[in-house]
Amino acid sequence: MSDKILLEAKHIDKRFGITHAVNHVSLTINAGEIRALIGENGSGKSTFCQMLCGIYTIGGGTFTLDGQEMHVKNQVEANKLGVSIIVQEMGTLSGLTVAENIFLGHEDPFMHYGINDTRAMIKEGQRLLDEYGFSKIRAGAMIDSYNFEDRKLVEIVKATYMKPKILIVDETTTALSQKGRLELYKIINEIRADGRSVIFISHDLGEILLHCDTITILRDGEYIDTVNANDVKEDDLKRLMVGREIGSAYYRTDYGKEISPEVVISIKDVTVPGQIQDISFELHRGEILGFGGLSECGMHEVGKAVFGASLDRKGSVKLSDGTEINDIPSAIKHSIAYASKDRDNESIILNESIRNNIVLPSLDDLAEKHILKSRKLNKFAKTHAEKMQTKMQGIHQFISDLSGGNKQKVVLARWLGKGSDILVLDSPTRGIDVKVKQAIYALMQELTAQGKSIIMISEEIPELLGMSDRILIMKDGKINGEFMRSESLSEEDLIAKMV
Repeated sequence: MSDKILLEAKHIDKRFGITHAVNHVSLTINAGEIRALIGENGSGKSTFCQMLCGIYTIGGGTFTLDGQEMHVKNQVEANKLGVSIIVQEMGTLSGLTVAENIFLGHEDPFMHYGINDTRAMIKEGQRLLDEYGFSKIRAGAMIDSYNFEDRKLVEIVKATYMKPKILIVDETTTALSQKGRLELYKIINEIRADGRSVIFISHDLGEILLHCDTITILRDGEYIDTVNANDVKEDDLKRLMVGREIGSAYYRTDYGKEISPEVVISIKDVTVPGQIQDISFELHRGEILGFGGLSECGMHEVGKAVFGASLDRKGSVKLSDGTEINDIPSAIKHSIAYASKDRDNESIILNESIRNNIVLPSLDDLAEKHILKSRKLNKFAKTHAEKMQTKMQGIHQFISDLSGGNKQKVVLARWLGKGSDILVLDSPTRGIDVKVKQAIYALMQELTAQGKSIIMISEEIPELLGMSDRILIMKDGKINGEFMRSESLSEEDLIAKMV
């Protein structure tokens, strides 16, 4: 790491209505530095970075990059000055090819007499994908044909091929498999070695300590401290983030719990072409059933299949009374909830209010003689948003204004309000800070104590070991191993069935 200051932020400020999202934050980042930016959900991390890269206008203060004060109006202008970002949620545009997404806003090299040379763009896009080791992705294919993780790999190429001076990585690793993470770490280290810098946002404190040089902590929009990664431990960071000591016991401590013999839903010989094949299992009353595996093992498709959201699904999904679940309306009607890994595109409506997101699956229950009363909807939404301790200006605030963790609280509030008995939670703590993660785990235990049942799909092995009564490991679209909760069960046991 050089002594040269590459980025200087002075008194950066941003308000959203009455919310002071970033409150006069000042910091400097040196050339060749990997700087972590941490804090609870809603602490201002993403807002600070989105001002830097032109997604939000700066409310106050200045950014100076490599000695030049920045005055960018949008992301394209920031890119041209040398600032790129890989956003937390989906950062590619549907309806375009992979190549068009990679070069979006930078099409000039492929324009000849006002006409885009599509063939040249695809050729260059494929060259980059191959160079990055992402050859399975075809530059000429529509981006919509790829899953959430593959679209993240495209975003990595898009954000880094121009060799930005500052790369912002905003909660990206939680969307990637272990292989994808290793590729991203490799790119980050290359940027550092080249004398450029990275701002790295993650709630995985172990990852932060392993891969970052320095760590800046924000709390409630304010700068708290900057520390060297070698000088602190995870507990020190947690204390700085929340302003007090918090318990380290995220996970369950009980073992030997007897699973109820009562089956609440049976999945038999379920196949989704190209995704999963002949999947059969049962979920029991009061059980947390974990699903794990490597990238493209099919575990995410299992959640969609149970919720009736899969195309071309074969086989049966039956409740204990024999009711078949073949579509989403049937699943919701019969008390099945689903929270997708791709939160912004599949679990919430971004351009709607918190209220409308929470009440959506419960509209039939809330209607009085087919009439919906605003006062009743408001009370319902407020009650369940507050139960989840959602940080918001009010229930009429657009959900797009919330942090990732608070969006997830709204997703869970929606299904708590519905009173669903079976919850399919795909990556429930993705992009969630340590305090909210504890709250979600406590909620899961509370729900199962009430007799509700949970399918938890997770790419985090400690989460599977820590929360599941039973774990099913998938490989190549099939169930490849089953484990009961045990104090002696190890990460190596699960990995052996994944690879």
